[in-house]
Amino acid sequence: MENNILNNEALVDEIARIITNARNNVIKNVNNELIHAYWNIGRIIVEDELKSKRGEYGKKQLLTLSKTLTKKFGKGFSRANLQNMRLLYLKYPNYQTLSSKLSWSHYCELLYISDDDKRHFYEKEAINANWSVRELKRQISTSLFERLLLSDGEANKKKVLELALKGNEIAKPEDIVKDPYVFEFLGLPENKPMMESDLEEALVRQIEKFLLELGKGFMFVGTQQRVTFGNTHYYVDMVFYNKILRSYVLIELKTIKLMPEAVGQLNMYLNYYEAEINDENDNPPIGLILCTDKGNVDMQYAIGGLSNKIFASKYITYMPDKEQLIAQVEAVLLANDQAQ
Repeated sequence: MENNILNNEALVDEIARIITNARNNVIKNVNNELIHAYWNIGRIIVEDELKSKRGEYGKKQLLTLSKTLTKKFGKGFSRANLQNMRLLYLKYPNYQTLSSKLSWSHYCELLYISDDDKRHFYEKEAINANWSVRELKRQISTSLFERLLLSDGEANKKKVLELALKGNEIAKPEDIVKDPYVFEFLGLPENKPMMESDLEEALVRQIEKFLLELGKGFMFVGTQQRVTFGNTHYYVDMVFYNKILRSYVLIELKTIKLMPEAVGQLNMYLNYYEAEINDENDNPPIGLILCTDKGNVDMQYAIGGLSNKIFASKYITYMPDKEQLIAQVEAVLLANDQAQ
């Protein structure tokens, strides 16, 4: 009797996998056909627009077309959606460059990014990290592209092109660092004083969103992980493991500006993890201090002579000023060009 039950469970599991795969394939095929149809509609609209050579074509013709198609086929053909189809063709004149891994809703978000390099970056990241539409919108609204360019202080045209072609490739510890980190998902008032334990608790409650903000390859290990030297216990605020780098990532939270002693404390934790926690296949652990302000501490001097990789980044609990970040990137790139 027991064997029959086990056999039935195995049978149900196998059938369930077949049904799930079939449904996923149907959804994927429907999505591909939909995007292909919308791209073709966009192509026809653009070609007709070029033939007419009338300045007011867009507003008048699209509105008339919208009413006719809606009456004939129902929802999905609003003037705004027809405009998106038109943009799809203009931004992606070669249909083969469109990804089957992204939905129409993904592309509707991407179409309104005017800078080609920036749009290609978000497209690559959405594919590589398997972002939902909601996750894509958040990364665009928090200016991930600009934050990655500014993180190492060496933004240049080469870095822009690398991000556009490959997304954010993680090959070394520096690649996982952003500056600033954005914790708007915590819903905390700007500049509200809080204790480190409260910040830690809030991040754990929103761990999925925190993992998204940290980036690719992060897995949560735990909070207040004990480190013991002699008879004295210390506790690392948050510990993660990055499976791409095969490294533990130790994060210390500071609700004040960065102080030099925080670097020394984190270095001690890193030495412990490398000696006591790492397996033979693990790479050296990485330290990250998240603080409200890096102040006047020059990390070059603070970590000088240390063999461990330690980084410090500012965090903010509100949406960054997108225009300010864009201006910062442009200023760095301009200075870079003038220096060459």
